Amino acid sequence: MGLSTTLSATAIMIGAACTQVLCAQDSEYSKLNTNLGVGMTVPLNPVAQFVGSSVDVVVGAGYNMTRRNSFVGQFMWAGIPVHKEALGPIFLLANRNDISSSSNLWAVTGNYRYSREGRTFGLYWIGGGGVYYRRVSLSRNVVVGTGTVCGPTFQYFGFTCVNGEVTQDQTLLKAGSTAFGGNGGMGFTIRINDEGYKFYVESRYHYAPTKNINTQLIAVTLGFAW
Repeated sequence: MGLSTTLSATAIMIGAACTQVLCAQDSEYSKLNTNLGVGMTVPLNPVAQFVGSSVDVVVGAGYNMTRRNSFVGQFMWAGIPVHKEALGPIFLLANRNDISSSSNLWAVTGNYRYSREGRTFGLYWIGGGGVYYRRVSLSRNVVVGTGTVCGPTFQYFGFTCVNGEVTQDQTLLKAGSTAFGGNGGMGFTIRINDEGYKFYVESRYHYAPTKNINTQLIAVTLGFAW
């Protein structure tokens, strides 16, 4: 066997070995992904005229098609508290100012994520759509009895004791709106260990054509992913 033949055979063997190593490395990534994060929502007009910033919570899980391409299903809850100034016309109509409000947004979305990751740092883009549900309620605190012991039965049905008075929140109005919406954004990751756990910071825009006034906001989320 000549030298050239020997070198050719060696090159083929090395190439095959390298291919096997690369394939093995590519198969090491997990097919599943999960994430859990908390952050803050910043409403945009027109809904920003009525609600302010608050906390958001995001939890998700999905499937990694390749190292860079993934599908992620997510659930998001965001508090969108109503501005007190926005309740002014309602105070005038009811001729009282002891009315309080509650406003929240829930979303279930399916998203595509494209990632570029180095040994420590990474960057990704994410976008998709799903169902958004916005709900708002108005209530007031009503005194229903004095000198009554506020026992477990009262507490079970939502009564509270304040300075010896038994009170209860009386719901005046509830309104909800469901709509299909979309989102898009990007994030930055820092690898924590070799098992694939990462810390991430993400900014994402959400839009849903909810009834009467559409919902638009930016969600800035910090969390952990795997």
